Amino acid sequence: MLEESTKCAKAIMQAGKEYICLMRLHDDVSDEKLLEAVKLFTGQIYQIPPVRSSVVRKPRVRTIYSAEIIERSGRDVLMKIACSGGTYIRKYCHDLGLYLGCGAHMQELRRTRAGPYEEGFSFSLLDVYEAVKLYKENGEERMLRDVVQPVETAVKLLPKVYILDSAVDAICHGANLTVAGISKLDDEIKRGDEVAIMTLKGELVALGRAQMSTEEILNILKGIAVDIERVIMDRGTYPSVWKRGSKDFNGSI
Repeated sequence: MLEESTKCAKAIMQAGKEYICLMRLHDDVSDEKLLEAVKLFTGQIYQIPPVRSSVVRKPRVRTIYSAEIIERSGRDVLMKIACSGGTYIRKYCHDLGLYLGCGAHMQELRRTRAGPYEEGFSFSLLDVYEAVKLYKENGEERMLRDVVQPVETAVKLLPKVYILDSAVDAICHGANLTVAGISKLDDEIKRGDEVAIMTLKGELVALGRAQMSTEEILNILKGIAVDIERVIMDRGTYPSVWKRGSKDFNGSI
């Protein structure tokens, strides 16, 4: 994340992840028993972070969206795991081994997706170097634009609220978003959801916390719909047509 887009880092970190993991069993286990254990360890699970971790070691709930055995060779098991942010795969392997009664550990790990970013869209450090070099020497932006993605890609998985042009600068100045400033929004937004505030052109303005559901927003004329938490767009990008000193933008001009 670069410059103002670093404000989206939390949204990326909390988004789902996908890994390719090589787990090594400490004893022989049948395919049937292994498949049963993997199925059991899918969905919501309890995890205590490992000793070597950067968080407090206390039980917490994490979600394993899917766990697939790709290949097995004796005690080595290659798996593809999709999970919620904050899941420790090495602890997943350890706990799986405890359940099987044979013990297990994570031998190798490769992350293939983080939020909306998949491995296929990644670049090597050499690619980054070459892109910057081309831009500095020749003003050539093409490769640099491939390497550095627009900030809007960071919120691809978040529900979105699209606002009127007249509301944009008010939001950039920290005003909360009221119902009157909304043009359209995604279905099934729930109270408390993190949402991306977008212009009608699809530009990211800010991140906020929904104070109303989609249904409530569609059936009410006033009230704060989104509490703004992080402003991404620079002030003055859109013309200012709001009354200064107002904490919340009400959609009027």
